[in-house]
Amino acid sequence: MADEVVLLDFWASPFGMRVRVALAQKGINYERKEEDLKNKSSLLLRMNPVHKKIPVLIHNGKPICESLIIVQYIEDVWNHTNPLLPSHPYQRAQARFWADYVDTKIVNILEKISKVKGEEIEVAKKELTEALKLLEEELGDKTYFGGENLGFVDIALVSFYPWIKSFATFVTLNIDAECPKLIAWGKMCLQKESVAKSLPGEHVIDEFTRKIFNMQ
Repeated sequence: MADEVVLLDFWASPFGMRVRVALAQKGINYERKEEDLKNKSSLLLRMNPVHKKIPVLIHNGKPICESLIIVQYIEDVWNHTNPLLPSHPYQRAQARFWADYVDTKIVNILEKISKVKGEEIEVAKKELTEALKLLEEELGDKTYFGGENLGFVDIALVSFYPWIKSFATFVTLNIDAECPKLIAWGKMCLQKESVAKSLPGEHVIDEFTRKIFNMQ
């Protein structure tokens, strides 16, 4: 019997994009259900009664919540192709550390940038630049954070790459000059089919970003 895989998602969610990339990278067929976040479906509320948030992966009727946990689950269940995590326990731990860094540092700074004004924007821009430079150091001379292949950290970060670029434009931060290695990495990731088909185009993200900043 074939696996039944359903993804409860919202098109603009970078967290949902993570799951889309992971599923595409593994070549998993699934049904994607778009959620109206202002009028959440009974299915979403039933599948994620604790946080009531997307994304939720439903595998054979059983829900898995939180994007990084979902990507880890995808790796564990469909481990026969395109590994997302290294086999060595220490390297796996390091990958989880940097993926968590994306969520606890990069995401928080982006949220701050979307809410603050004036001098606080300048502080947040500096924080973002420093955080991204640290990721550049971790990337080093590797093609991807996962080495020669797209991996767990790449998936964690690449879904935020268009948002980082878009936010930087709106707050006049020359991210291309500040973090050229990371920008080159992002462009390379976008050339992969699993990434390109899972992320919206830059102009779509820019339009959404414009709405965010106009709401301030």
